Amino acid sequence: MRYTKEDIIRMAEEEDVEFIRLQFTDIFGTFKNVAVTASQLERAIENKCRFDGSGIEGFMRIEEPDMYLYPDLDTFEIFPWRPQQGKVGRFICDIHRADGTSFESDPRYVLKRAIKAAEDRGYTFMVKPECEFFLFHTDDEGSPTTSTHERGGYFDVGPIDLAENVRRDIVLSLEEMGFEIEASYHEMSPAQHEIDLHMGEALTGADNIMTFRMAVKNIAKRHGLYATFMPKPKEGTNGSGLHLNVCLLDRQGNNAFQDTNDRLGISRTAYQFIAGIMAHGEEMMLLTNPLINSYKRLTPGYGAPNYIAWSEQSNGSVFMRVPCHREEETEIELCFPDSAVNPYLVFAVCLAAGIDGIEKEMVPPESVCENIYAMTEEEREKRGIRRLPRTMGDAIEAFRNSSFIRGVLGNDIYEKYLAAKEKEWEAFCTHVTDWEVNEYLRKY
Repeated sequence: MRYTKEDIIRMAEEEDVEFIRLQFTDIFGTFKNVAVTASQLERAIENKCRFDGSGIEGFMRIEEPDMYLYPDLDTFEIFPWRPQQGKVGRFICDIHRADGTSFESDPRYVLKRAIKAAEDRGYTFMVKPECEFFLFHTDDEGSPTTSTHERGGYFDVGPIDLAENVRRDIVLSLEEMGFEIEASYHEMSPAQHEIDLHMGEALTGADNIMTFRMAVKNIAKRHGLYATFMPKPKEGTNGSGLHLNVCLLDRQGNNAFQDTNDRLGISRTAYQFIAGIMAHGEEMMLLTNPLINSYKRLTPGYGAPNYIAWSEQSNGSVFMRVPCHREEETEIELCFPDSAVNPYLVFAVCLAAGIDGIEKEMVPPESVCENIYAMTEEEREKRGIRRLPRTMGDAIEAFRNSSFIRGVLGNDIYEKYLAAKEKEWEAFCTHVTDWEVNEYLRKY
């Protein structure tokens, strides 16, 4: 939907909108906002709303704090879960400096820059996200727990799936906001759910993921539950991923990954895109799996990848596959990102890696249809199958040495993100966990 200033003002008046949230995202993928009343709507649309960027981690230095929010008018939505009198609307905003220039550490700007680079080469990046999350009980004070009464599994229905009505409310609310939902269902673990969004252009897809998380958390709260996108909140269960089904469209709007003459139905461009993603796999992990907890998800036996390999079949041990449907719906599924990512940064690096593969005419190794876990180390080495980073510390080292990642993110956001993750890892390494106390206290 393309909105004008006049459209927005008219809709706000007709729908009795009293508050406007000007939303933006920090470098770690957390939604922030500045709220204004409807009386300030015209001022907001004219990019006159200022905020203190020094208070946002990874943003401006304290000596130059003034930042301006530039609303993307096409992101205007009214929250269906808020009161019907005195409604709340929102814009997703770009961040600019006081002189009007784009702020280089705005994640949305990083993605826009990557999209522009791909468009200059004749490609439009399309993404279909599969969003996983857990719904847990809260305690008597309303704080989140990891407790649940349900024992549902993959595709279960009510009454085994106790959150069927919650998921329905989420889907209906999202559709009211203009989302197209392809599917929703109970996932593998108790209290785990998945909702699949329709394929669309990358910037809209990233905006939708941020809006999706906000909607899920708010609607879950109305049902007395807590929604979490923590990748692995409970041991012994599958974690939550963010599988991304991606493709490129050419200048004529045709799927550039499609080739009906190929055995798998995919084009040379698609093979090169796969090779580019694989070439930069380790370097991207700190963005695609951004938490210390992320690496607890990437363990054998829990449906998440551990190795850099691709498959033409459904293979839980690989980090990328080509789904079985073909022709105009030909796409590549990236299985390694998890539910805690900053979608703007992840979309940017995945797109840039794929384009790098195309430009350099990279050739991927053969598809892996076998169970990689059952292979010996020698067999994996012979097939060129590399192990994904096993900890955030390993991912930091790969990220630190990557001129590719620095080029995609820009120096400022690269250095701030790396410094923050190094600090996070150091804090974890000096923390004594309950596991250590239980394992060692009585023995030594």
